[in-house]
Amino acid sequence: MIAVVAIGVLGGLVAGLMGVGGGIIFVPGLVIILGLTQQQAEATSLLAIVPVAIAGAISHDRDGDVRRRDGTVIGLTAAGGVLAGVVVANSLSGQTLRDAFAVLLVVVAAQLARDALRERRSGGPRTDSGSVRHESQ
Repeated sequence: MIAVVAIGVLGGLVAGLMGVGGGIIFVPGLVIILGLTQQQAEATSLLAIVPVAIAGAISHDRDGDVRRRDGTVIGLTAAGGVLAGVVVANSLSGQTLRDAFAVLLVVVAAQLARDALRERRSGGPRTDSGSVRHESQ
């Protein structure tokens, strides 16, 4: 039970800090530490993320950072996508699914690193319009 609590605390911290929902901590933690299959870990993570997402969204909304319309549209459309994803996940071997998850993490990490390097060179983060966004905005 201590391992489950540790995975939850770490996942929650990462979710609140980086907005990743904790799944990048939950899934590997459940597989590596608790020995769940990839499918079990992903399914358990989907359940675990519900209270994390609600608490994080409420907290960020208090600071005025939540774009409610965008979040609602993404959430509703993702609900349909997750149904298809579950069917595909359950048709794959655990190893194939684990490999795909690892590739996803590497691709996302590479994109984040690339963006961070670009921001450092340009003097600040970019907005959707391509202009430099300063933290006071």
